[in-house]
Amino acid sequence: MFGCIVAGRLVQTNLQQVDVNKYVFELPDAHNINHIVVFLLGTIPFEAGYAATVHLLWPNKSWQMLGALSNDKPSAIFRLKATIAPEEAASMPGVNAELGISIEPIQAVEQQLQQMRQQPGASNALVVAQQGQPPSMQAAQQFAERTLQSLFDYAMSFATRLDASMGGLGSGAAVQVLPVKAFEDWYNSFLRKVQRGDPSTGLQ
Repeated sequence: MFGCIVAGRLVQTNLQQVDVNKYVFELPDAHNINHIVVFLLGTIPFEAGYAATVHLLWPNKSWQMLGALSNDKPSAIFRLKATIAPEEAASMPGVNAELGISIEPIQAVEQQLQQMRQQPGASNALVVAQQGQPPSMQAAQQFAERTLQSLFDYAMSFATRLDASMGGLGSGAAVQVLPVKAFEDWYNSFLRKVQRGDPSTGLQ
């Protein structure tokens, strides 16, 4: 149902269900991670009225909320470097962290997001302000829409039609399949554009 990509690494498939509607990805060598993309695979949407919160857990720390996913916002990019002090990260080489995903009613998710936004510097979503000013809701929405549209267009260009004749799901229904590598290639390309200040990212 969920996937995550760390720049320079393969798409992670080590999702573990640890409780009802609660899932965890283990992140090896977490101190070397700058950004991470968390997304819905598109195979199973959230049930109506539900969304998910995304959290990070460093060893000997409490869970930190990073943001949320929903059917309307099926992917997000988070900065992990902002979740721990540099000196702490330097003292934990090779340490693993955990990325937690909790499916909850949308109202509960929105309440947690509101509480997170009220904490200065708490949000780690990748939305860059211009001229030192916080981004407006409209600017953030436009950035998210452009980014998700770019990902969708790129990934769908690799879609393959799978049916019963190809040894598919057994129902005879046609299904479109996306190669995992398409997501990884898009993410690495997007980060390269961000690093060189490409205006096509919408961050300028």
